[in-house]
Formats: sequence, C-alpha cells, structure tokens
Amino acid sequence: MAVPDTGAVPRHVAIIMDGNGRWAKRRLLPRFAGHKAGVEAVRRISRAARALGIEALTLYAFSSENWRRPETEISDLMGLLRIFLRKDLAELVSDNVRLRVIGDYHRFPADLVAMIDDAIARTSANTGPILAIALNYGAQAELVEATRRLASKVVAGEMTADAITPEAIEGELQTNGLPPLDLVIRTSGEQRLSNFLLWQAAYAELLFVDTLWPDFDEAALADAVAEFGRRHRRFGGL
Repeated sequence: MAVPDTGAVPRHVAIIMDGNGRWAKRRLLPRFAGHKAGVEAVRRISRAARALGIEALTLYAFSSENWRRPETEISDLMGLLRIFLRKDLAELVSDNVRLRVIGDYHRFPADLVAMIDDAIARTSANTGPILAIALNYGAQAELVEATRRLASKVVAGEMTADAITPEAIEGELQTNGLPPLDLVIRTSGEQRLSNFLLWQAAYAELLFVDTLWPDFDEAALADAVAEFGRRHRRFGGL
C-alpha cells in the first residue's frame, strides 16, 4: 500500500551534484562538457526550487577535496563559475534571491573572489529564497573551525565550557541563519555524504537517486519533494 504524500515541502534542500564526468563519458565527450551541462542543471533546479516554495537550496559545487583534480579541470570549473555569475546574477537579483556561499572561497583566483563578493553584496538585501553555494567546503573543517572559535571564547572568559551547546555550535557554523536542513539529495547512484553538511544533516532525510546530475530536472526535483512528503520524521520520538 502506497504511503500518501502529506504535501509537506522541505524548507531547506541540499544537493550533492554528482555525475557530470560520467554523463560526459557516456556521450564520448570531454569532462568539461559534463560540467557545462551540470551548470545548466544548476540553473534549472534553482528556478524549480523557487517555484516549489523551497526556502533554501544549498548546492555542493566544489569540495575542499576537489583540489586533487587535474589543474585543467579546476580551471574549467572556475571558468564556469565566472560564466554563471555573469549570466545569472541579474536574474537572482530580480527574483529576490539571496546568494550565500559556504566554504573558504577566498582560496580561488582574486578576480573570481571579487565576483563572488560582488554577487553576495548585490543580493544581500533580498528577502526571498536563499541559494547557497558550497565552494572549497568541507564539513569536518567547518566543525574544527567552529570548535576553535568556541574554545577561544572559553579561554578569553567570554563563555564557560558548560555553555557549549548544540545551539552554540550551530551559531558558529557557516550555515548559521539558514533554515534547518530537511532533505539531502545525491545524484548518480553514490550513497555517501562526502564530507558535506555533516552536522546539519543529523536529522535530515537522505535521498539517493541514480540520475546523473546533468539529467536531474524539474520533474526529478518534484519527485524528491513528493518522496520527502511521504516520509515520517520522528526526530527520535514515536
């Protein structure tokens, strides 16, 4: 017997966008073609999320481990990010979308850092949905930095060790101010979090789909939201 869809829409959805390389390989295309198609999927899913009423969409675009990839591929990814910011910033502004970036993107080339800073500033007054992009992000590093900041406050006498609560830790995370994470989607059939939002995903629903990221479309996102609506979230209760 099918479980009914409650109609609940997740407030905050995070997506591990996986499968660009395999998408290109299956088509005998260079990996760059897969990443380019992946950017089109970002554009498509960002718009679809807004249409569905999702308050925050966080996309895992570049992990702290991605520096291990060939320099040419990293350069291609940086170039695609530049194109996205040039082409889509005006739409984000007009659609009242606020851009957030999590991760240490200041390691990127100076011109790209300036473009990201400008995009964040130009959308900072917007009051609508949030599009958060994870760039040079790793959840373990995020937790280490949050712990160091709290430890420094204890040493400085600004707070006691007993005051370190889950809420205090959340206040030091880069996602502070975003709605609680409701749903994590990973494309391409892989079933792991890959150092993405480890703290935030503690009670999130996880959904792993076989679809490669460039093929993930509006219908796929709607299906994911419907699946979320069929889940019974207990948060440790009955």
